[in-house]
Amino acid sequence: MKLVTFVPKSASETTPRPGVLTADNEAVADLQTAAIARSGSALPYFTDMLKWLEGSEEAFEETQRVVEFLRRQSPPGTSHRLDSVVLLAPVPLPRSIRDFMAFEKHIVQATRTVAKWRFPPLATLDTWAERLWGRPLIGAPKVWYERPIYYKSNTFSVVGPEAEIRWPRYTERLDYELEFGAFIGRAGRDIPKEEARQHIVGYTIFNDFSARDIQLREMQGRLGPAKGKDFDTGNAMGPYLVTADEVPDPYNLKMVARVNGEEWSRGSSADMHFTFEDMITYVSQDETLYPGEFIGSGTVGTGSGLELDRWLKPGDVVELEVEHLGVLRNRVVRP
Repeated sequence: MKLVTFVPKSASETTPRPGVLTADNEAVADLQTAAIARSGSALPYFTDMLKWLEGSEEAFEETQRVVEFLRRQSPPGTSHRLDSVVLLAPVPLPRSIRDFMAFEKHIVQATRTVAKWRFPPLATLDTWAERLWGRPLIGAPKVWYERPIYYKSNTFSVVGPEAEIRWPRYTERLDYELEFGAFIGRAGRDIPKEEARQHIVGYTIFNDFSARDIQLREMQGRLGPAKGKDFDTGNAMGPYLVTADEVPDPYNLKMVARVNGEEWSRGSSADMHFTFEDMITYVSQDETLYPGEFIGSGTVGTGSGLELDRWLKPGDVVELEVEHLGVLRNRVVRP
């Protein structure tokens, strides 16, 4: 199933509603309205997507019943054409965001760009080393190979597809990041790796916009990123929360980024050094994970302007496409 949070464009009611895409992907079914039409009763986990996630298996099964009901009949007011609604982020206010760095190639290529700016001789040596020996001098830090590394991001900056991304006034180098991530659908603590996938309810695309000049300056203090990542509209998610049963293999997904229709980045989730199961097991050591928490993959190799030394401009339209998960599109604007 493809779950969404939406607001009808024409309705005076502006409260976000949870919905599910119809089989033809051309309409959104209002889960609560459909549940009332089916059984005569409203359901608590159809009030918003956090409640849905907290409803766990019961909410999932009831959603399947609603979908089956709508296949047989379509009572008035239960569905809206996709072009008649505004899609928000699937989960507009996640309980938390932990963003990992699971792709070695992204770390290496980003470090190379920074070396080119700050230490040109090292960058030259690195290029020659790769040509002569088939491997670069620059690599990820040792600790990265030992454990999944992550930072915590701002849940209040989450926006959805087609939302405008406001360019922070304090940065000259705004960047996109081609990522996807998993939502937790079942609480757990000290979760074994072999059981971790049972705690993933589904996946969505994630664009972790970054003020690179600020981020690189801040992280010289060995903390952060802070204002390099934290600004309104900086975390785009969507367009759907695709349930795990509809993603055959999350570690074999094609990933593409386009800017103004031109392909800038291409990669695959097959290159993840750490899996979501690794991340869940690591995070849940002596710490409870709750439904509604989000775990990001980090940026796929070549999946950022930093790696390419190529930068966004105000007015650019950024599209991230991940196989089975759809296309997340946002325009960058100056306030």
